[in-house]
Amino acid sequence: MTTRLNRRRFLQTSAAGAGLLAAPALVSSRALASSGELNFVGWAGYPDLAEKILPAFEAATGIKVNFKEVPDHETMYAETKISMETGGIDLIETTIDRWGSYNANGLLQPWDETRADLNAYLPGMLDGEAGEMSRLEGALMILPSVWGTESLVASEADAKLSSPPSLGDLFNPENPAVLRPHSTLAAMGRWLEAQGKLPKPWREGYRDMAVMTELWDIALAEAIKAKGNVVQWWSGENEAVAGFQANGAVIGLCWDSTGFNVRNDGYKYIAPVEGAFAWNQGFSLVKGAKNADAALELAKFVATPRASADWATAFKANPVAKGGPELMEPEIAAYYAGTFDEAALKSLWWWPEQGAEFVAKRGEYADKYKAA
Repeated sequence: MTTRLNRRRFLQTSAAGAGLLAAPALVSSRALASSGELNFVGWAGYPDLAEKILPAFEAATGIKVNFKEVPDHETMYAETKISMETGGIDLIETTIDRWGSYNANGLLQPWDETRADLNAYLPGMLDGEAGEMSRLEGALMILPSVWGTESLVASEADAKLSSPPSLGDLFNPENPAVLRPHSTLAAMGRWLEAQGKLPKPWREGYRDMAVMTELWDIALAEAIKAKGNVVQWWSGENEAVAGFQANGAVIGLCWDSTGFNVRNDGYKYIAPVEGAFAWNQGFSLVKGAKNADAALELAKFVATPRASADWATAFKANPVAKGGPELMEPEIAAYYAGTFDEAALKSLWWWPEQGAEFVAKRGEYADKYKAA
């Protein structure tokens, strides 16, 4: 945790234009000898990826990226599963807590880490807790791309906030809200835990399915009681932004990118007293990938300082490569500095690993919450 906090602080104090440039890409002959293309499935709602960064990768390497954008993990999983029959996907950008559910269903293969530059990453990205979550029986299953948070987005003028702001503000009937169902149930669980209203710690439910059922039953019941203030559900960036800009939400539990995208509409990104959710994202290699070498080249490209900063800028999040924080845009660095003081940094709540069984059960709870 300490390395993560130091890295975030480093981002806050960094300045753009430090004069560092990504080194020219040294592309393996194996990648160039393949089709010269890469079939990549990543996240929708981040136009700089397709408009700027992937073209820069092509210019640097000669590898053309066929980029398919999806809004959520459910769609990404479905696309990846189909590719087992069609061979249409080489690489996905999943998250460190979710690659296990893909792998459990036979969709992934490990990286050849002898050919990756693991020293290019910032401390905390492939060591410590994150390093453990990146491996399966020693095999490296995910290479970092970006990391960030999920926290409160609130109208400065109209949101009714506790002092200090709390996850409980999401359930205030005076706050029209835009919410992602499964995240909101986790927020309810953590809020109840902070009040001493759960029989066991919330994290235990991520390790034991019996405990998960016990705790999520409680969270679901309480969330349903408070459901009347929900004006929109979201599963991807575009829906989340629309909840604020088109449907009148004054509060939401959303990604940091959403808060950044609506910052000029009178909204602030706020860390709750219980701690912001934190996530780690990265590249996983699809089993049977036809262009595995090209996939590795993209992962290595995003581990260079300039590309890492650009990738993080696209997501309005944090770079993973050494030298990346110095190259972030000043406005983004200032945005994070305005959200995460020392107490908020120490309170970050990292999403635990969520295996296939957990995710399936979590989906059932989310569906019940939406349908209630």
